[in-house]
Amino acid sequence: MAKFSYTATGDDGKQHTGTIEAANESAARSAIVRLKLKPLVIKKAEKRKGMNMEISFLTSKKVKSKDIVIFTRQLATMINAGVPLVRSLATMQSQTESEALQKHLAEISKDVESGTAFADALEKHPDAFGPIYINMVRAGEAGGILDEILKKLAMQQEKDATLRGKFKSAMTYPAVLVGITIVVFISLMTFVVPQIGTIVGDLSGGELPTMTKVLLSVSEFMTTYWWLEIGIVVGGGFYLIKFLRTKRGREVRDRVLLRIPGIKTIIIKMAVARFSRIFASLMTAGVSVLDSIEITAKAIGNTVIEKELLEAAKQVANGAQFSEPLSKSEIFPPIVSQMLSIGEETGQTDTVLVKVADFYEEEVDAAAESLSSILEPLMIVVMGVMVGVIASSVLGPISSLSQNI
Repeated sequence: MAKFSYTATGDDGKQHTGTIEAANESAARSAIVRLKLKPLVIKKAEKRKGMNMEISFLTSKKVKSKDIVIFTRQLATMINAGVPLVRSLATMQSQTESEALQKHLAEISKDVESGTAFADALEKHPDAFGPIYINMVRAGEAGGILDEILKKLAMQQEKDATLRGKFKSAMTYPAVLVGITIVVFISLMTFVVPQIGTIVGDLSGGELPTMTKVLLSVSEFMTTYWWLEIGIVVGGGFYLIKFLRTKRGREVRDRVLLRIPGIKTIIIKMAVARFSRIFASLMTAGVSVLDSIEITAKAIGNTVIEKELLEAAKQVANGAQFSEPLSKSEIFPPIVSQMLSIGEETGQTDTVLVKVADFYEEEVDAAAESLSSILEPLMIVVMGVMVGVIASSVLGPISSLSQNI
């Protein structure tokens, strides 16, 4: 794909300038015409030299969730207004600020123009559009309600992003405190303790309390074998990241997180909120119960919960109501299966689950704030104890010497 700059006139006679991505000049001309513009000048955009020449190397190629949300909302509005899908996609391609999304849309628009179904075109870009998005679009196309489905998709994505944002913001301050604690400990042990320890050792003639000896030994090891420590940290970190990217690593991580008090509560409530909203959105779009369960399971983000939902899907395939296996779940709270049962009886599963999602999203907010309020003073106490132990180990012998003089 190449960038082309153009000058064109609109129906009002005014001139319009801009840039557009296309395979060649002919494709660029066709894209401009689809925008209801009459091209006057089209030329390939020149690459900038100097520092800007390789600026794309520094920018992320991944499509951000907020760009997908904006695209989805605007596309829904255009389709609802009666604008053809091909023209809507071409317009969105030229208007989006995301270069990564622009490249995807160029290929999607080309596929749709050649007769490919919109959902099938999206399926070729799994790094930008997930299975939830694709299946809801496919259901919307089949039911002739693509604009309504896109609006629900945008809302679901916004809620999901808000949910993740709440958890991240709640964990930010404790994470900063942990980082500060580690930096303070390393600084004290490598710069302060060795200097004071030498003075204390000379004054006391080598007779030091056990705690002080241990502290000085640790400090000496840290200052002498710093290269080994860096190697262990870097090597261990590299191995851990690589391990966590494997299927086994994700399972271990998810099981460990579900055993940590406080964290477990937030993860379960987030999972319930995401499950309820995504499942409700898929059901509203007309996706089958079995497909909805399988798609939702993979979107939860926790392998333990995913396995449980997939096991439930097997029972549903054998004729059971979805609420039955969920009622025996050790992860999902009883209220979820009870509300789901009511939805199944009344035929309003999607409406009931939206209310469950709203409730648990509020619960996540409260749980995250509660955990943050507990962790903050706890980390301050840990930092205070650490500094206190180091201070007493170093200053204790000095105090004893001053009393003996």
